[in-house]
Amino acid sequence: MVNNPVETLCWRDNALELIDQRILPGRFEYVRCRSAADVAAAIRSMVVRGAPAIGCAAAYGIALEAQLDLSGDDAFTDRLQRAFALLATSRPTAVNLFWGLERMRARWLELTGCTTNQVADELLTEAHAIRAEDIAANRTMGELGSSLLGSTCRVLTHCNAGALATAGHGTALGVIRSAVQAGKFVEVFADETRPFLQGARLTAWEMQQERIPVTLIADGAAGYLMSRGEIDVVIVGADRVAANGDVANKIGTYMVAVSARRHGIPFYVACPIATIDPKIASGAQIQIEERSSEEVTGFGGIHWAPKGVGVRNPAFDVTPAELVSALITERGIVAAPSTHSIARLLHQPAGTNSRSLARR
Repeated sequence: MVNNPVETLCWRDNALELIDQRILPGRFEYVRCRSAADVAAAIRSMVVRGAPAIGCAAAYGIALEAQLDLSGDDAFTDRLQRAFALLATSRPTAVNLFWGLERMRARWLELTGCTTNQVADELLTEAHAIRAEDIAANRTMGELGSSLLGSTCRVLTHCNAGALATAGHGTALGVIRSAVQAGKFVEVFADETRPFLQGARLTAWEMQQERIPVTLIADGAAGYLMSRGEIDVVIVGADRVAANGDVANKIGTYMVAVSARRHGIPFYVACPIATIDPKIASGAQIQIEERSSEEVTGFGGIHWAPKGVGVRNPAFDVTPAELVSALITERGIVAAPSTHSIARLLHQPAGTNSRSLARR
Protein backbone atom coordinates (compact mmCIF):
# COMPACT_ATOMS: atom_id res chain seq x y z
CA MET A 1 0.00 0.00 0.00
CA VAL A 2 1.30 3.45 -0.95
CA ASN A 3 1.25 6.04 1.84
CA ASN A 4 0.03 9.43 0.57
CA PRO A 5 1.40 9.00 -2.97
CA VAL A 6 0.70 12.62 -3.97
CA GLU A 7 1.13 16.06 -2.45
CA THR A 8 -2.02 18.16 -2.82
CA LEU A 9 -0.04 21.35 -2.34
CA CYS A 10 3.70 21.83 -2.19
CA TRP A 11 6.23 24.67 -2.14
CA ARG A 12 8.77 24.47 -4.94
CA ASP A 13 11.17 27.11 -6.27
CA ASN A 14 9.43 29.98 -4.44
CA ALA A 15 5.99 29.10 -5.78
CA LEU A 16 2.96 27.13 -4.60
CA GLU A 17 2.06 24.13 -6.71
CA LEU A 18 -1.46 22.69 -6.51
CA ILE A 19 -2.77 19.48 -8.02
CA ASP A 20 -5.40 20.49 -10.58
CA GLN A 21 -8.37 18.57 -9.20
CA ARG A 22 -10.63 19.65 -12.05
CA ILE A 23 -8.98 17.23 -14.46
CA LEU A 24 -8.41 14.16 -12.27
CA PRO A 25 -8.42 11.24 -12.84
CA GLY A 26 -7.89 11.71 -16.57
CA ARG A 27 -4.75 13.81 -16.16
CA PHE A 28 -2.40 14.54 -13.28
CA GLU A 29 -0.99 18.07 -13.42
CA TYR A 30 0.07 20.83 -11.06
CA VAL A 31 -1.00 24.47 -11.31
CA ARG A 32 1.73 26.91 -10.31
CA CYS A 33 0.75 29.94 -8.21
CA ARG A 34 3.04 32.96 -7.75
CA SER A 35 0.69 35.48 -6.11
CA ALA A 36 -2.36 35.78 -3.87
CA ALA A 37 -4.44 36.43 -7.00
CA ASP A 38 -3.27 33.12 -8.49
CA VAL A 39 -4.21 31.27 -5.31
CA ALA A 40 -7.62 32.98 -5.06
CA ALA A 41 -8.36 32.01 -8.67
CA ALA A 42 -7.31 28.42 -7.95
CA ILE A 43 -9.62 28.24 -4.93
CA ARG A 44 -12.55 29.84 -6.77
CA SER A 45 -12.24 27.56 -9.81
CA MET A 46 -11.75 24.43 -7.65
CA VAL A 47 -8.23 23.65 -8.75
CA VAL A 48 -7.90 23.14 -5.00
CA ARG A 49 -10.91 22.24 -2.83
CA GLY A 50 -11.64 20.76 0.56
CA ALA A 51 -11.75 23.01 3.62
CA PRO A 52 -8.33 22.16 5.14
CA ALA A 53 -6.56 22.37 1.77
CA ILE A 54 -8.19 25.73 1.07
CA GLY A 55 -7.00 27.06 4.44
CA CYS A 56 -3.43 25.93 3.72
CA ALA A 57 -3.51 27.34 0.19
CA ALA A 58 -4.76 30.72 1.45
CA ALA A 59 -1.91 30.88 3.96
CA TYR A 60 0.58 30.30 1.16
CA GLY A 61 -1.21 32.95 -0.89
CA ILE A 62 -0.33 35.52 1.74
CA ALA A 63 3.24 34.24 1.89
CA LEU A 64 3.53 34.53 -1.89
CA GLU A 65 2.24 38.09 -1.90
CA ALA A 66 4.72 39.07 0.81
CA GLN A 67 7.58 38.00 -1.45
CA LEU A 68 6.48 39.85 -4.58
CA ASP A 69 7.89 43.30 -3.83
CA LEU A 70 10.01 44.10 -0.80
CA SER A 71 10.94 47.62 -1.83
CA GLY A 72 8.79 49.82 0.42
CA ASP A 73 6.90 49.50 3.70
CA ASP A 74 3.76 51.39 2.63
CA ALA A 75 3.35 49.56 -0.67
CA PHE A 76 4.10 46.28 1.08
CA THR A 77 1.41 46.85 3.70
CA ASP A 78 -1.19 47.95 1.15
CA ARG A 79 -0.53 44.96 -1.06
CA LEU A 80 -0.81 42.49 1.81
CA GLN A 81 -4.08 44.07 2.96
CA ARG A 82 -5.48 43.66 -0.57
CA ALA A 83 -4.29 40.05 -0.63
CA PHE A 84 -6.14 39.25 2.60
CA ALA A 85 -9.33 40.83 1.24
CA LEU A 86 -9.08 39.05 -2.12
CA LEU A 87 -8.50 35.60 -0.64
CA ALA A 88 -11.34 36.06 1.85
CA THR A 89 -13.80 36.37 -1.06
CA SER A 90 -12.65 33.23 -2.90
CA ARG A 91 -15.16 30.82 -1.27
CA PRO A 92 -17.61 31.66 1.52
CA THR A 93 -18.55 28.39 3.24
CA ALA A 94 -15.26 26.73 4.25
CA VAL A 95 -14.28 28.29 7.56
CA ASN A 96 -10.70 26.98 7.32
CA LEU A 97 -10.12 29.66 4.69
CA PHE A 98 -10.82 32.42 7.20
CA TRP A 99 -9.01 30.58 9.99
CA GLY A 100 -5.88 30.37 7.85
CA LEU A 101 -6.06 34.04 6.93
CA GLU A 102 -6.65 35.11 10.53
CA ARG A 103 -3.65 33.11 11.66
CA MET A 104 -1.44 34.68 8.98
CA ARG A 105 -2.69 38.16 9.88
CA ALA A 106 -1.99 37.54 13.58
CA ARG A 107 1.56 36.45 12.73
CA TRP A 108 2.02 39.53 10.56
CA LEU A 109 0.93 41.82 13.39
CA GLU A 110 3.51 40.20 15.67
CA LEU A 111 6.26 41.30 13.27
CA THR A 112 5.96 45.06 13.78
CA GLY A 113 9.37 46.66 13.41
CA CYS A 114 10.78 43.90 11.22
CA THR A 115 12.04 44.55 7.71
CA THR A 116 9.90 43.50 4.76
CA ASN A 117 12.38 40.71 4.04
CA GLN A 118 12.05 39.41 7.58
CA VAL A 119 8.25 39.62 7.39
CA ALA A 120 8.22 37.68 4.12
CA ASP A 121 10.44 34.95 5.59
CA GLU A 122 8.36 34.64 8.75
CA LEU A 123 5.04 34.49 6.86
CA LEU A 124 6.38 31.68 4.69
CA THR A 125 7.52 29.84 7.82
CA GLU A 126 4.01 30.25 9.25
CA ALA A 127 2.42 28.85 6.08
CA HIS A 128 4.76 25.85 6.24
CA ALA A 129 3.74 25.34 9.89
CA ILE A 130 0.03 25.43 9.03
CA ARG A 131 0.58 22.75 6.38
CA ALA A 132 2.59 20.52 8.73
CA GLU A 133 0.06 20.91 11.54
CA ASP A 134 -2.78 19.94 9.21
CA ILE A 135 -1.06 16.68 8.28
CA ALA A 136 -0.34 15.94 11.95
CA ALA A 137 -3.95 16.67 12.93
CA ASN A 138 -5.24 14.39 10.18
CA ARG A 139 -3.04 11.54 11.34
CA THR A 140 -4.25 11.96 14.92
CA MET A 141 -7.87 12.03 13.75
CA GLY A 142 -7.21 8.93 11.72
CA GLU A 143 -5.83 7.05 14.70
CA LEU A 144 -8.69 8.09 16.98
CA GLY A 145 -11.38 7.52 14.37
CA SER A 146 -10.13 4.09 13.36
CA SER A 147 -11.03 2.87 16.85
CA LEU A 148 -14.69 3.36 15.89
CA LEU A 149 -14.45 0.86 13.02
CA GLY A 150 -14.74 -2.90 13.38
CA SER A 151 -12.07 -5.31 12.19
CA THR A 152 -14.13 -5.70 9.04
CA CYS A 153 -16.14 -2.67 8.00
CA ARG A 154 -18.09 -1.30 5.03
CA VAL A 155 -17.86 2.49 5.02
CA LEU A 156 -19.92 4.91 2.94
CA THR A 157 -18.42 8.33 2.28
CA HIS A 158 -19.76 11.36 0.43
CA CYS A 159 -17.64 13.80 -1.60
CA ASN A 160 -13.86 13.69 -1.10
CA ALA A 161 -12.35 14.21 2.34
CA GLY A 162 -9.02 12.59 1.62
CA ALA A 163 -5.44 13.68 1.01
CA LEU A 164 -6.68 15.75 -1.92
CA ALA A 165 -8.91 17.80 0.39
CA THR A 166 -6.18 18.44 2.96
CA ALA A 167 -2.43 18.90 3.19
CA GLY A 168 -2.12 15.12 3.48
CA HIS A 169 -3.65 11.88 4.82
CA GLY A 170 -7.19 13.26 4.89
CA THR A 171 -10.04 13.57 7.37
CA ALA A 172 -12.77 11.01 6.54
CA LEU A 173 -10.47 9.04 4.25
CA GLY A 174 -7.71 9.56 6.81
CA VAL A 175 -9.76 7.50 9.28
CA ILE A 176 -10.06 4.77 6.64
CA ARG A 177 -6.33 4.93 5.82
CA SER A 178 -5.41 4.64 9.49
CA ALA A 179 -7.80 1.72 10.02
CA VAL A 180 -6.25 -0.12 7.09
CA GLN A 181 -2.75 0.62 8.39
CA ALA A 182 -3.87 -0.84 11.73
CA GLY A 183 -4.70 -4.12 9.99
CA LYS A 184 -8.46 -3.73 9.60
CA PHE A 185 -10.27 -4.68 6.41
CA VAL A 186 -12.22 -1.69 5.16
CA GLU A 187 -14.37 -1.63 2.04
CA VAL A 188 -15.29 1.86 0.84
CA PHE A 189 -18.51 2.84 -0.92
CA ALA A 190 -18.10 6.23 -2.57
CA ASP A 191 -21.07 8.36 -3.58
CA GLU A 192 -20.34 9.92 -6.97
CA THR A 193 -21.24 13.32 -5.43
CA ARG A 194 -22.91 15.32 -8.15
CA PRO A 195 -22.63 17.75 -9.73
CA PHE A 196 -18.81 18.07 -9.53
CA LEU A 197 -18.27 14.31 -9.07
CA GLN A 198 -15.69 14.53 -6.30
CA GLY A 199 -16.53 11.00 -5.19
CA ALA A 200 -16.37 9.49 -8.66
CA ARG A 201 -13.27 11.35 -9.77
CA LEU A 202 -11.27 11.92 -6.57
CA THR A 203 -12.27 9.53 -3.77
CA ALA A 204 -12.35 6.51 -6.08
CA TRP A 205 -8.96 7.54 -7.51
CA GLU A 206 -7.38 8.01 -4.08
CA MET A 207 -8.56 4.63 -2.86
CA GLN A 208 -7.33 2.91 -6.00
CA GLN A 209 -3.90 4.51 -5.55
CA GLU A 210 -3.61 2.73 -2.21
CA ARG A 211 -5.35 -0.49 -3.23
CA ILE A 212 -8.15 0.01 -0.69
CA PRO A 213 -11.29 -1.74 -2.00
CA VAL A 214 -13.71 0.89 -3.33
CA THR A 215 -17.09 0.67 -5.02
CA LEU A 216 -18.56 3.72 -6.74
CA ILE A 217 -22.32 4.25 -6.45
CA ALA A 218 -24.81 6.83 -7.69
CA ASP A 219 -25.81 9.33 -5.00
CA GLY A 220 -29.35 7.99 -5.05
CA ALA A 221 -28.20 4.42 -4.35
CA ALA A 222 -26.92 5.07 -0.81
CA GLY A 223 -30.30 4.59 0.87
CA TYR A 224 -30.90 1.37 -1.08
CA LEU A 225 -27.62 -0.15 0.11
CA MET A 226 -28.36 0.92 3.69
CA SER A 227 -31.79 -0.72 3.54
CA ARG A 228 -30.14 -3.98 2.49
CA GLY A 229 -27.67 -3.94 5.38
CA GLU A 230 -24.68 -3.35 3.10
CA ILE A 231 -23.32 -0.27 4.91
CA ASP A 232 -21.92 -0.41 8.45
CA VAL A 233 -20.72 3.17 8.98
CA VAL A 234 -20.88 6.56 7.27
CA ILE A 235 -17.87 8.89 7.55
CA VAL A 236 -17.76 12.34 5.92
CA GLY A 237 -15.69 15.49 6.24
CA ALA A 238 -16.93 19.03 6.87
CA ASP A 239 -16.46 22.56 5.59
CA ARG A 240 -17.80 24.25 8.70
CA VAL A 241 -19.19 23.05 12.03
CA ALA A 242 -21.35 25.44 14.03
CA ALA A 243 -21.01 25.90 17.79
CA ASN A 244 -23.99 23.60 18.36
CA GLY A 245 -22.61 20.78 16.17
CA ASP A 246 -24.55 21.44 12.96
CA VAL A 247 -22.35 20.43 10.02
CA ALA A 248 -22.03 22.07 6.61
CA ASN A 249 -20.65 19.67 4.04
CA LYS A 250 -20.97 18.91 0.34
CA ILE A 251 -24.51 18.99 -1.03
CA GLY A 252 -26.20 15.62 -0.52
CA THR A 253 -24.66 14.98 2.91
CA TYR A 254 -27.91 15.79 4.69
CA MET A 255 -29.81 13.13 2.73
CA VAL A 256 -27.14 10.56 3.59
CA ALA A 257 -27.40 11.48 7.29
CA VAL A 258 -31.20 11.14 7.25
CA SER A 259 -30.95 7.71 5.62
CA ALA A 260 -28.28 6.62 8.08
CA ARG A 261 -30.47 7.61 11.05
CA ARG A 262 -33.46 5.76 9.52
CA HIS A 263 -31.41 2.57 9.30
CA GLY A 264 -29.55 2.87 12.61
CA ILE A 265 -26.14 3.39 10.99
CA PRO A 266 -23.51 5.55 12.76
CA PHE A 267 -22.88 8.85 10.97
CA TYR A 268 -19.44 10.26 11.79
CA VAL A 269 -17.92 13.60 10.81
CA ALA A 270 -14.12 13.87 10.74
CA CYS A 271 -12.79 17.42 10.89
CA PRO A 272 -9.93 19.38 12.45
CA ILE A 273 -10.58 21.88 15.23
CA ALA A 274 -10.02 24.67 12.68
CA THR A 275 -13.27 23.62 10.95
CA ILE A 276 -15.33 24.36 14.08
CA ASP A 277 -16.62 27.93 14.04
CA PRO A 278 -17.63 29.02 17.57
CA LYS A 279 -18.84 32.36 16.16
CA ILE A 280 -21.72 30.61 14.40
CA ALA A 281 -24.41 29.47 16.86
CA SER A 282 -26.13 27.07 14.46
CA GLY A 283 -26.12 25.86 10.89
CA ALA A 284 -28.84 28.36 10.03
CA GLN A 285 -26.18 31.08 10.08
CA ILE A 286 -23.76 29.35 7.71
CA GLN A 287 -23.53 31.01 4.31
CA ILE A 288 -24.13 28.41 1.58
CA GLU A 289 -22.27 28.98 -1.65
CA GLU A 290 -24.28 28.79 -4.89
CA ARG A 291 -22.18 27.86 -7.89
CA SER A 292 -22.60 28.12 -11.65
CA SER A 293 -25.57 26.48 -13.35
CA GLU A 294 -23.15 24.98 -15.87
CA GLU A 295 -21.98 22.48 -13.25
CA VAL A 296 -25.48 20.99 -13.21
CA THR A 297 -26.44 21.19 -16.88
CA GLY A 298 -23.31 19.38 -18.07
CA PHE A 299 -19.74 18.42 -17.34
CA GLY A 300 -16.42 18.48 -19.18
CA GLY A 301 -17.85 20.29 -22.19
CA ILE A 302 -20.81 17.92 -22.57
CA HIS A 303 -24.31 19.37 -22.04
CA TRP A 304 -27.32 17.19 -21.25
CA ALA A 305 -29.96 19.62 -19.94
CA PRO A 306 -32.29 21.58 -22.23
CA LYS A 307 -31.12 25.09 -22.99
CA GLY A 308 -32.66 27.78 -20.79
CA VAL A 309 -33.81 25.47 -17.97
CA GLY A 310 -33.76 27.04 -14.50
CA VAL A 311 -31.05 25.70 -12.20
CA ARG A 312 -30.25 25.78 -8.47
CA ASN A 313 -26.75 24.70 -7.54
CA PRO A 314 -26.08 25.00 -3.80
CA ALA A 315 -22.61 23.58 -3.17
CA PHE A 316 -23.28 22.58 0.45
CA ASP A 317 -26.07 21.63 2.81
CA VAL A 318 -26.35 21.54 6.61
CA THR A 319 -26.78 18.36 8.64
CA PRO A 320 -28.33 19.04 12.07
CA ALA A 321 -26.25 17.98 15.07
CA GLU A 322 -28.97 15.54 16.14
CA LEU A 323 -28.11 13.37 13.12
CA VAL A 324 -24.37 13.31 13.87
CA SER A 325 -23.28 10.28 15.90
CA ALA A 326 -19.89 11.82 16.68
CA LEU A 327 -17.34 14.39 15.62
CA ILE A 328 -13.83 13.02 15.17
CA THR A 329 -11.20 15.73 15.80
CA GLU A 330 -7.51 15.76 16.66
CA ARG A 331 -8.44 16.62 20.27
CA GLY A 332 -10.90 13.80 20.72
CA ILE A 333 -14.14 12.15 19.66
CA VAL A 334 -17.32 13.94 20.71
CA ALA A 335 -20.42 11.76 20.70
CA ALA A 336 -23.78 13.45 20.01
CA PRO A 337 -22.16 16.90 19.64
CA SER A 338 -23.84 19.84 21.37
CA THR A 339 -23.02 23.41 22.28
CA HIS A 340 -21.75 22.25 25.67
CA SER A 341 -19.56 19.37 24.46
CA ILE A 342 -18.07 21.42 21.61
CA ALA A 343 -17.25 24.32 23.95
CA ARG A 344 -15.50 21.86 26.26
CA LEU A 345 -13.56 20.44 23.31
CA LEU A 346 -12.42 23.87 22.13
CA HIS A 347 -11.15 24.75 25.60
CA GLN A 348 -8.93 21.68 25.78
CA PRO A 349 -5.26 22.59 25.49
CA ALA A 350 -3.94 22.23 21.95
CA GLY A 351 -1.86 19.11 21.43
CA THR A 352 -4.03 16.94 23.67
CA ASN A 353 -6.53 14.31 22.61
CA SER A 354 -8.90 11.95 24.32
CA ARG A 355 -10.92 8.94 23.30
CA SER A 356 -12.99 9.27 26.49
CA LEU A 357 -14.95 12.20 25.02
CA ALA A 358 -16.84 9.61 22.96
CA ARG A 359 -18.44 8.28 26.12
CA ARG A 360 -19.43 11.55 27.79
